[in-house]
Formats: sequence, structure tokens, C-alpha cells
Amino acid sequence: MRVTQSMLSNNMLRNLSSSYNKMSELQNQINSGKKITRPSDDPIVAVKGMSYRTDLNKVEQFERNITQANSWLDSSDDALGQVGDALNRVKELVVQAANDTNTADDRQKIKLEIDQIRKQIQDVANTKVADKFIFSGTKTQTSLFKNGEINDELVDNTTTPPSLITATSSEVNIEVFDGIQLDVNSSKAANLFRNVDELMATVSDALNESDSEKISNLLGGLAEGEDDTISELQNKVLEARADVGARQNRIEMMENRLATHEINVTKQLSENEDVDYAKAITEMVTYQSIHQASLSVGANIIQQTLVDFIR
Repeated sequence: MRVTQSMLSNNMLRNLSSSYNKMSELQNQINSGKKITRPSDDPIVAVKGMSYRTDLNKVEQFERNITQANSWLDSSDDALGQVGDALNRVKELVVQAANDTNTADDRQKIKLEIDQIRKQIQDVANTKVADKFIFSGTKTQTSLFKNGEINDELVDNTTTPPSLITATSSEVNIEVFDGIQLDVNSSKAANLFRNVDELMATVSDALNESDSEKISNLLGGLAEGEDDTISELQNKVLEARADVGARQNRIEMMENRLATHEINVTKQLSENEDVDYAKAITEMVTYQSIHQASLSVGANIIQQTLVDFIR
């Protein structure tokens, strides 16, 4: 086969163009730190990268959800702690009032503090997080207590004693991982606050009547089926706090799991997209050497002028 000057020129130009393209690709990889700069460079790498980024976005959202869940649970724990402290003070006052050495005036003074504690507990029951009432079940825009009374919207008056409607007892769930939702409110807290409020009203009435026997019965020892005593409600508050604490521990474990998952996904994303600098730089140097050799050889083979050809 006859090899012409034009064939040599075309081959050299084609090889040089290929060499420039490869060096450009390696240069882009070194500059960007990524194996590809557009999906068409490697569709498989691009699709995997999208999947890994989706997972990382989910992790970020779950972390935000966990922060919100912690706010709810921390606020619930703090509120129930305040109720427990308030009941401890109520118990002290009732023990003091049960003493027969107290006069009716003395018990009226104790009643004043009891009434203030009752109002404080009602305020605690209306605790809000991010403008949402945390003890009103899924009706987070409705306060549990209104004007010193349980909100009628949250009470089913068709039964005696009144029981809270389903919406109040239902759970407020927040997704903290794929397919995992955690209840962040205390579904039974509304009922607990109602019982505490009823007890406080009973204590206030007993003090107003200055009935030492009735006051003593409020501490404990009532017949089965009667209203909760102070000791019983204290235990129920502790049970509610224990439940919140258990969920706080669960949240902490989910945080650790998310952190581990984020590290794993980030590692997979890096292995999928990040360039191996040592390999890329080595290839760059190799192609530069080949390119320089091609230019040198091409300059010797290709006759640049008619005079060079004749000579």
C-alpha cells in the first residue's frame, strides 16, 4: 500500500487530537477531583452517584427530624418533671394541712398556694414546641387547658367520667430512619393532666371545707374505684417520665445509627466518583511524554515545504 504525505499528516493530526483529548480529560479529573464532569462521561457512575446523594439527603432530613423529636421529648420530660415537683410540694402542703392543729384560716392560706400550683400545672400542660402544643395529641394547635378547664374540643362528654377523644390519645410520629417512625408525644399525658387537675380541685375543696379526714384521705388509702390519690399520681408521673426517657434513649441510638450510615454512604460516594490522584497524575505524565514524542517524530516525518521535499 502506498503511503502518502497526506496520510501521514492525517494520522498524526488524529493521534495528536486523541492525545489532547485524553490529557484534557485527565486534567479535568485532577482539577475537579471527580472521575466524571458530566453524566455522559460514565452513565453508570452518574446513576450510582445520584443514588448515594439521595441517601445522604435522606440522612440530613432524618437528622433534622431527630432534632425536632429531641425537642419534643426534652420538653415533655421537663414538663413532667415540673409536674412531679409540683405534686411533691402539694403532698407536703397536704401533710401539713392534715394536722388538726391547723385552724381554718391556716388551711385557707395553704389553699391559696394549692390554687397557684394548680394554675402552674395547667400552664405546664399547655407547653408548646415550635408553636405546637405537645400534650394535645394530634390536635397540636389546640391547648389542653382553656380558661382553667380542660378544653371541650378535647373531651368526649358522652361518657362519665369524661374520656379524651381519639385525636388526643393518638401518637404524633416523626420518621427518624427509612420506615422507622417514633412517637414523640405522651399520648396518655392529657389524661394524666386531667386527673392531676381534678385532684388539685379536690384538694382545694377539702382545704376550703377544712375537713382534716378528707384531707388525710388525699394522701393515700382511698377505697378502690375512687379518685387517684397524690401518691398514685406521683407514680403515674414517674411512669410517664420513664416512658419519655426510654424514647430519648431510642433517639440516641438512632442518632448513632444515622451517623454510621452517613459515613458508609459518604465512603461509597467517594469510591464511586472521587479520582485517584496518584493514578491520574501518573497517567497525565505518561500521556504528556507520548504527546511530546509524537510531536517530535511528526516534525521529522512530515515535509513542511516543497523545498524540504525536493532537498
